[in-house]
Amino acid sequence: MSIAVLRLISFILGIILITLAVSMLIPMLTLVIHDRKDDMSAFLWSSLITALCGLVMINKGRPENVQLRPRDMYMLTTASWVVVCIFAALPMVLIQHISYTDAFFETMSGITTTGSTILTGLDTASPGLLIWRSMLHWLGGIGFIGMAVAILPLLRVGGMRLFKTESSDWSEKVTPRSHVAAKYILGLYVGLTGLATLALWIAGMTPFEAINHSMSLISTGGFSTSDASLAHWTQPSIHWVAVATMILGSLPFTLYVSTLRGNKRALFKDHQVRGFIGFLLITWVLVGTWLCLHSEYGWWEAFRIVAVNVTSVVTTTGVALGDYTLWGSFAVLLFFYLTFVGGCSGSTAGGLKIFRFQVAGTLLMGSLNQLIHPRAVIRKKYNKHPIDEDIARSLLTFSFFFTITIGVIAMGLALIGLDWTTALSGAATAVCNVGPGVGSIIGPAGNFSTLPDAAKWLLTVGMLLGRLEILTVLVLLTPVFWKY
Repeated sequence: MSIAVLRLISFILGIILITLAVSMLIPMLTLVIHDRKDDMSAFLWSSLITALCGLVMINKGRPENVQLRPRDMYMLTTASWVVVCIFAALPMVLIQHISYTDAFFETMSGITTTGSTILTGLDTASPGLLIWRSMLHWLGGIGFIGMAVAILPLLRVGGMRLFKTESSDWSEKVTPRSHVAAKYILGLYVGLTGLATLALWIAGMTPFEAINHSMSLISTGGFSTSDASLAHWTQPSIHWVAVATMILGSLPFTLYVSTLRGNKRALFKDHQVRGFIGFLLITWVLVGTWLCLHSEYGWWEAFRIVAVNVTSVVTTTGVALGDYTLWGSFAVLLFFYLTFVGGCSGSTAGGLKIFRFQVAGTLLMGSLNQLIHPRAVIRKKYNKHPIDEDIARSLLTFSFFFTITIGVIAMGLALIGLDWTTALSGAATAVCNVGPGVGSIIGPAGNFSTLPDAAKWLLTVGMLLGRLEILTVLVLLTPVFWKY
């Protein structure tokens, strides 16, 4: 990688840092509104330090006649996530007086929209800190959408190349220029956030609570303003608005654009969207009925509680309505399995993504049919596109390394001294960017504060790998990446 390319990457990172520094004005304004000026200096100093470092990085200006190649984008993507976390953690250190390890863990959890937390006492926490945590989710969510559309297809792991049909062709049918695409996506993201804020406010939250949760839910993040998460609010309307917002954040944003540009059936015709919604509905009904039969809840109440918790885990949001690990071993194992599902490609959700399960099912049926009819030519198609060997190979590669990454991190956590339940569910929830794990320590009623620092750093790496879909980071570790 040439010096000129490194200078250009540094220049872009500098702009990102200056943007981050400016965004810290929002928590400052929040503190002024809530008359909590005692925490103002923390954000002021953090903003100044971040802005100064950003100015140093852009001081030499942008190199002329230098363009980033696809492999340079992998470096930029990974570096931007890490650099943002390094500086975004500063306010948490200065306000909460926690270690930098804890602050970096909380920040990485925020920017990767994981939702795992080490903080307690959120009900009385600084409003500036609360809005900052929610903003990290919101900024990370829109950042991942952009990466899922623009960067991940280069690695052929993001799935967007499977959805270039009349209903969802981004590169040709929606808009021809990437900067126009970015404006559409950003406008939709802001609009959905505003609608969610209004709906949560009408449903019973205060404006401040509604703003925080709308940013957290649309980004499928999971940070809340209360230690009890959504269980703090008893109004069913709030719970259903949360479910709707999580689902909206888990659908492909490219299809929203197609819908707005005249293709009214873009969302409904897409195989991935129909599979995702169908999976949620079936799971709600089955698990809700099971909970009704094994608890004192009425069917509708059980259905609502299950809908919130199942949607939260499947969409990798991580908010909770009560401690579902108390429902018994069946529920614990079920929610552990649901951790891996994820939302749709091109959304803010993490996990394996629903389309990979659908493609794998199509390949399985094709292989079985081939066994029955060895001489037949069986065309395997998904979303009206043929599944060629390249797609099948990328699916296998990603799924393999996704599983291996969880296994390696779980072994590392066990080596540090964590019990097997905490180690395995912690690794899974980090790589899948879900938030809570299972068990008494990091389950929906606990948090990650009691884990050793080494475990927190290992989980932080897992969050980054999961958010960037593994291969975006692993490609940087190959010797060929650094050769011209």
